Amino acid sequence: MNFIYLASQSPRRRQLLEQLGVPHELLLPGADEDAEAIEAVLPREAPTAYVERVTALKLDAAVARRAARGLPDAPILCSDTTVALGSTIYGKPDDADHAARMLAELAGHEHRVLTAVALQVGAKRLTALSTSRVTFATMTAAQIAAYVATGEPMGKAGAYGIQGRAAAYVQHLAGSYSGIMGLPMYETAQLLRAAGFSV
Repeated sequence: MNFIYLASQSPRRRQLLEQLGVPHELLLPGADEDAEAIEAVLPREAPTAYVERVTALKLDAAVARRAARGLPDAPILCSDTTVALGSTIYGKPDDADHAARMLAELAGHEHRVLTAVALQVGAKRLTALSTSRVTFATMTAAQIAAYVATGEPMGKAGAYGIQGRAAAYVQHLAGSYSGIMGLPMYETAQLLRAAGFSV
């Protein structure tokens, strides 16, 4: 094994994997795959159960995708991140108004960022979960509007990117910075080592 497949469209996950020095190729969904259906929250689903279930479903889809495309066999890495305030799950915002509402609810509170990682190696599946805690400062409506206007919240769980301008409002962080970005380096390295990669 000299490379892995990364089943993610996130440029941040690709950047983090490059930081680990792991050769990889992207294994992206086709136009016929409904990624949004996979990310739908089930009634009364707990945040941890949600992020682990979605990651498993994404990996199932990637395994089928590799086989259907007749690509060479190699480990497949998949990850998913969600933000939780109590038992409320904050996924990606639908639009700017939705992003502003999310940020207004997160501002002034501590929330959790859960990132599940799964690696398929042949018939074996290795999994890990990273849990971080982030405390946002209070934000005025004008500050929220200005941040949303940058476009940065779109496509990100919880409507913010820790590596971007939202960092100006992060009062405290406990856990994995890379996990909040979308791929926890420590847990990912552990899975890759268990699969026989030198990281």
